[in-house]
Amino acid sequence: MKIRNWKNPIVWLVMLVFSGCVEPYFPEVKESASSFLVVNGFLNANGPTTIQLLRTQNLNETGTPPAEVNATVFVESENGERYGLHETDFGTYVHPNLQMSSDSKYRLYIRTRSGSEYASDYVEVQVTPEIDNVHWRAVGDEVKVYIDTHDPLNNSQYYRWEYEQTWQFRSALPTTLLYERGTIRYRDQRDMPINLCWKTSFSNTIELASSENLSTDVISDYHIFSIPAGSESISIRNSILVRQYTLTRDAYQYWGIVKKNTENIGTLFDPLPSQQHSNIKSLSNPGEVVIGFVSAAFVQEKRIFIDKDELPSEWRPNFASCGTDTLMLSEGNIRDYFEGGYQMPVSEIFPPSGSMYPIGYTYAPRNCVDCTTQGTNVKPAFWE
Repeated sequence: MKIRNWKNPIVWLVMLVFSGCVEPYFPEVKESASSFLVVNGFLNANGPTTIQLLRTQNLNETGTPPAEVNATVFVESENGERYGLHETDFGTYVHPNLQMSSDSKYRLYIRTRSGSEYASDYVEVQVTPEIDNVHWRAVGDEVKVYIDTHDPLNNSQYYRWEYEQTWQFRSALPTTLLYERGTIRYRDQRDMPINLCWKTSFSNTIELASSENLSTDVISDYHIFSIPAGSESISIRNSILVRQYTLTRDAYQYWGIVKKNTENIGTLFDPLPSQQHSNIKSLSNPGEVVIGFVSAAFVQEKRIFIDKDELPSEWRPNFASCGTDTLMLSEGNIRDYFEGGYQMPVSEIFPPSGSMYPIGYTYAPRNCVDCTTQGTNVKPAFWE
């Protein structure tokens, strides 16, 4: 299984941090002699905490950034409490529920399999106000999603948001047929449904806002993201879950620099990233560069749904181009066409005489017929 969040903007940033100069047409890239540790994640005070450990790589290296596997990862409090995180995927370490207290400070401790030790500063747990509203508007040819929040105590000021979308979709070519051991039959309730599925995607941008320069701690109508009118994700129904947490001023400045860098980097000829500051240090080698910033906060969540019927009637989803081919039984054997599962029957072809026995079938690639190749047919527990 691939690293889940390797497309996160911070990962792209660190892949470019130590790149060298370029010349038109023949870019020359200086390689870094070191592979620096990247710490991606934050300490969730009232839910699951996920920390991802990666290593930087040079521009001319391909593939996903290397993961720091088999590390020992703890969350430690100033009071001596210690909570271990376990590795669930390559370089991804998880604790289901830390149950942290706002009266204590916490840090992240890491020991790699090679014995190198790292630790963040002890950080306070930020109390995040509730999300007032998540709402959307159809603007032009997009659905624009916004958030409203405020802190009546004026203590928050610095906010960050993440979101995930889960949407319902249908296969491009529905079928009632099933190939099974050399024959084709009609599907029934015993068979796995493959026409209706759900898919989930996660935010890949850094969304920040501050009320520091405002008279009240209010964020209103902050635009989180947009969905194109033809997107599959709004072809039937879309669920949007927004997570909000408060940052310290230092953390806000760190993520602001990361956001600026990731938005500016588009080609080899763009400016190099700004220098990052981190609150994570190497205990084994004080001069070693470590990338990342550990924060701790209580997270607030709010979920909304967008139904197709609520959208402009002229909007139509842009489905993948899926056509059918024809197999005539007089010209080919169904086993030769369907045995490997790469092609699937779509519909029967009957003779003009009106016979009840098909003389052939239309068929298409599996990814056009079976929606489970793109998502899951298991209905999410939160789906209404």
